[in-house]
Amino acid sequence: MQDRDFSKTLKAHATAVERLLGEMLSSAPQKGEIARPERLLAAMRHGVLNGGKRMRPALVIESARMFGGIESTALRIAAALECIHCYSLVHDDLPAMDDDDIRRGQPTVHKAFDEAAAILAGDSLLTYAFEIVASDETELDAARKMQLTLALARAAGLGGMAGGQALDLEAESRTLSEGEITVMQAMKTGALIRFACEAGAIIGNAEAGERARLVRFGEIIGLAFQLRDDLLDLVADSATLGKAAGKDAARGKGTLPSLHGIAWTEEKLEALVAEAQTLLAPYGEKADMLVKIAAYIAQRNH
Repeated sequence: MQDRDFSKTLKAHATAVERLLGEMLSSAPQKGEIARPERLLAAMRHGVLNGGKRMRPALVIESARMFGGIESTALRIAAALECIHCYSLVHDDLPAMDDDDIRRGQPTVHKAFDEAAAILAGDSLLTYAFEIVASDETELDAARKMQLTLALARAAGLGGMAGGQALDLEAESRTLSEGEITVMQAMKTGALIRFACEAGAIIGNAEAGERARLVRFGEIIGLAFQLRDDLLDLVADSATLGKAAGKDAARGKGTLPSLHGIAWTEEKLEALVAEAQTLLAPYGEKADMLVKIAAYIAQRNH
């Protein structure tokens, strides 16, 4: 697959997810709902329909495709995951958290609306994600829906992303060891990326060993994603990133690149991509897109 084809496929996934989320977040109440408050809905749409690479949805779709999963089902689970991811960004940007004014080149939700609207928008996106998984429109048997619900809850909650954010906030008041940084980042960033890969295996009804292989793949590229993010925070500018640059260093937060340097980080990223490629080698051409995503994650400039 050529780079042009890779970019085209990635864009197609992002467009499909964006379109589906736009339809789901329409003004018409769904069955069982009473009403959809206009301002809350606008805040939710601002937090979700604002571009972005949609990397996590792409991982769901391509992992499911590798195991022959139903594409429309994978797209819905991808949309659910993106709701979780975007809720986390809306809340992370709040003054009580990272206190950011810009996200993806636009005002953050609490700046475009207010803090209360941002909190409620995040809450609503979080709960809506599980509604998507459970709904009749998501064509999966009850057992696999339950597996997805459990895996997504654990990836997003206390022992995953939310817990990682708590550890990240603690890092502003004390110096973390390398081991603590690794655990924090595996939770805050890696857990949802790991879920994205595991979800594809669940959708495709993969065997336990194959599911475990995709979990490991997700862990590898989750670490690569965070390493690249931390490296960009050191070397890129805010215009390139579409968000504030250098904020970790300004707050004294420890990262692996700040501990080991740029050269070490770049070597580590190369090693992670090589491990990811080796892990998926048994799947041959079916894994081409996932392998290219791993390389892209490690090399991206924003």
